[in-house]
Amino acid sequence: MDPQLFRQATTNEWVINPHGRMLVPAKIFASEQLIREMDDKVMEQVTNVATLPGIVTAAAAMPDAHWGYGFPIGGVAAFDAEAGGVVSAGGVGFDISCGVRTLLTGLRVEDVLAVRRQLADLLFATVPAGVGSTGQLRLSSREMDEMLMDGARWAVRRGFGTKADLERIEEGGRMADARPQEVSDLAKKRQRDEMGTLGSGNHYLEVQRVADLYDREAAAIYGLAINDVVVSIHCGSRGLGHQIGTEFLKSMAMAAARYGLILPDRELACAPINSPHGQAYLGAMRAAINCALANRQIITELARRVFAELLPRARLDLLYDVSHNTCKEEEHRVQGKLRKLYIHRKGATRALGPGHPSLPEALRSVGQPVLIGGTMGTASYILAGNQESEAKAFGSACHGAGRAMSRRQAFKTYKGRQVVDGLAAQGIIIRSPSSRGVAEEAPGAYKDVNQVVEAAEQAGLARKVARLEPLICLKG
Repeated sequence: MDPQLFRQATTNEWVINPHGRMLVPAKIFASEQLIREMDDKVMEQVTNVATLPGIVTAAAAMPDAHWGYGFPIGGVAAFDAEAGGVVSAGGVGFDISCGVRTLLTGLRVEDVLAVRRQLADLLFATVPAGVGSTGQLRLSSREMDEMLMDGARWAVRRGFGTKADLERIEEGGRMADARPQEVSDLAKKRQRDEMGTLGSGNHYLEVQRVADLYDREAAAIYGLAINDVVVSIHCGSRGLGHQIGTEFLKSMAMAAARYGLILPDRELACAPINSPHGQAYLGAMRAAINCALANRQIITELARRVFAELLPRARLDLLYDVSHNTCKEEEHRVQGKLRKLYIHRKGATRALGPGHPSLPEALRSVGQPVLIGGTMGTASYILAGNQESEAKAFGSACHGAGRAMSRRQAFKTYKGRQVVDGLAAQGIIIRSPSSRGVAEEAPGAYKDVNQVVEAAEQAGLARKVARLEPLICLKG
């Protein structure tokens, strides 16, 4: 990168000045070490995003950023519909509304250790995981459309969880303005028997202990104490979301010329927000968000049933649920004025600061829980949103450790059995239907999540509240 174009603005904030067809600068939030280790493709992709019509302020990449489809994974960009802004399927990703929810069990580590192996086995037998995994639900066409309209609220009506859960879910458990009619029959068919399943890849259900606290006030409000046991669930919209992404990326690329869009990369296929094509995608994407929210809600209830059988004192109250592959219409202050913008977060988590009106009242004083997934052999984090992040990255933060090597490279480097045995020696029980999947998700295939989170905090994107270490991990 030309040093005249690339400069350090503040701590862990690097700016690529506009050049070529860029309309705004590009920002990368990372430490010097993370920048050095970052794939050059991240720089190229975030620069490309900065050329898209209607983009506001800057294109951004989080500390865990790595190469993705069109947008970098870890990418954030805001677009103004009134200024000709676009919506991009590549800016959301294939696993629409993939996200994390964390549950407070009310248990201590010693409560779980005595039954840890039985708990791992029963969770693995109860929560379907892996490529092509299917659940117990078989949705009719009417039920499918109801689920796509109402998300976690639909799941609660079906007996999966309680209304109290909805208060702790982004959007109250239901993304408004979903259009199930914009979701293809093939996408619905793929999802018909996949509700309540983790899927494969980096998705997981982990039983974790609170290993460290950094902000005791926020931790107390979140209900966290050292050696508490929590459960975290990471998954998304499964086959339905992937099919929506596949179909709209293709149709957007074919329609680009019709809208006068000149794309620096075909993978940046997009459509004007106010066009029929843009509105169709937004309607389908919102339906996929509801699918993901319902999916995590069902898995929550399955986990609760397992704990009730083995550890009947467990509560499994929901701390929070937040997605990290979405495009949402939000109000943000730009140069002193409130504007309605469409915020793409692809592998980036919403991180609203204290006082934000959309947060549950019980959490509002300290800010939104920002749930950061690590690897099955290291740690995950709970952060709290900062008001500073609003100005820096439209209220966004990192979402995980971020891959350091491709799945193919990881599979060539690691053996699944060796990974499982090595983690067992550390006291971490792994359950997975796929030895290959374990190898692809080996801890060594990821960046150091501690460095990523530290960089995010120092950049002002969010602040550390708690570090979580895995006891049991169900891997897809």
